[in-house]
Amino acid sequence: MSIPTFGLGTFRLTGQAVIDSVKSALALGYRVIDTAQIYKNEAEVGQAIAESGVPRSELFITTKIWVDNYAADKLIPSLRDSLNKLRTDYVDLLLIHWPAPGNGVELREYMTALAEAKKLGLTRHIGVSNFNIELTRQAIDAVGEGEIATNQIELSPYLQNDKLTAYLKEQGITVTSYMTLAYGKVLKDPVLAEIAAKHKATVAQVALAWALQLGYAVIPSSTKRENLASNLLARGLKLDADDMARIATLERNGREVSPDGLAPAWD
Repeated sequence: MSIPTFGLGTFRLTGQAVIDSVKSALALGYRVIDTAQIYKNEAEVGQAIAESGVPRSELFITTKIWVDNYAADKLIPSLRDSLNKLRTDYVDLLLIHWPAPGNGVELREYMTALAEAKKLGLTRHIGVSNFNIELTRQAIDAVGEGEIATNQIELSPYLQNDKLTAYLKEQGITVTSYMTLAYGKVLKDPVLAEIAAKHKATVAQVALAWALQLGYAVIPSSTKRENLASNLLARGLKLDADDMARIATLERNGREVSPDGLAPAWD
């Protein structure tokens, strides 16, 4: 199961900003677009894709089901609504956005509905986001081994999530890293700055290359065309063993996102 390793995130981008970001990214060669129902930008993403002229067959589109739509009678209708907004018959990857323990819908119910969406051809792949080890185990149990394509998790040089990433690797589940730049905090890191200077690269490129080199997929976002172009160059940056070892020492459990009622007990 192949999840593309480099894409465009659209979190916090709305209106004309997201239209411009997606169109710029597609013009630069991006072919992976990540959105979500709660981002409230699926219609604008769909508009940008339509106006870009890039054939649907070349694109890999991800969206995520929001917690209000987890019930068996709501998940697929909400996905159809998302597809209308995105102007497509299917998404390539559909994720459960947060485990939301205690929101009244059992994990097995929403994972079963997610699997049904795949059977109906409304999505090519299914996965989860922000799941810990135990909840990922339960998700595998609900839909079967080999069905979960990815767990999209917050991950950066400051939050390396070693236990969870090791477990996902063991299970053959791709790690998708979001917030790889820790809301821009890593851009000021002196260790990363030294590594960047050594390679004549930017700090953002170093952080993204680090994640790519560990086998993760990344979905950085930007409203600036020059940053979108610069981020793409991370794919060609090769860090050496010393660089990777130095970045490993930056771990500080620096989690940026953990909303009450949505987040699990983190590993």
